[in-house]
Amino acid sequence: MNKPDSLRAHLLAAVPDLDPDRLLVFIDNGKVRCTAATSLSFEYEYSLQLILTDFAGHPDTVMLPILGWLRVNQSELLANLDKSKEGLKFEVDILDGSKVDMSISLPLTERVVVKLNDQGKYDVSHPADRGYEMYEPHGPIEIYVNDDQVTTYQPPAAPDGMALASPHPKRPQHHG
Repeated sequence: MNKPDSLRAHLLAAVPDLDPDRLLVFIDNGKVRCTAATSLSFEYEYSLQLILTDFAGHPDTVMLPILGWLRVNQSELLANLDKSKEGLKFEVDILDGSKVDMSISLPLTERVVVKLNDQGKYDVSHPADRGYEMYEPHGPIEIYVNDDQVTTYQPPAAPDGMALASPHPKRPQHHG
């Protein structure tokens, strides 16, 4: 599993007040999901538990880097309203006026692709998640029926948001 180490490294780089000895990382409720398809590919599903002990910084300095990491590494927790309701959870124990113990829980998944190579050995890879990208504006929409253009219009501007990255259909070539 790669995401726990990735998030830990990201937080230590992004939060100067974070002591590496006081950042604990645990994996809870782990599951392996496999579809029994022709390959042995599978998915890890687990709850990542981050515990910050004696943390004297502001919680925003931790939450914002986590949200930035999620945007790239588990973006459906931000973009999917059903998943975001149960996504990032936290608990805080206030120790005194200047320090807290903070527990943060994230439901994560990691795909593992297993392929049999030509030598009869298994190659294992952990592909990156399909991220979300900013909406891109586009030009006029042209609609054709039986190679005859029936209308063209300019769609409204793209909203300020993100969409799942996916290939766009190629425009048909029209010869006039």
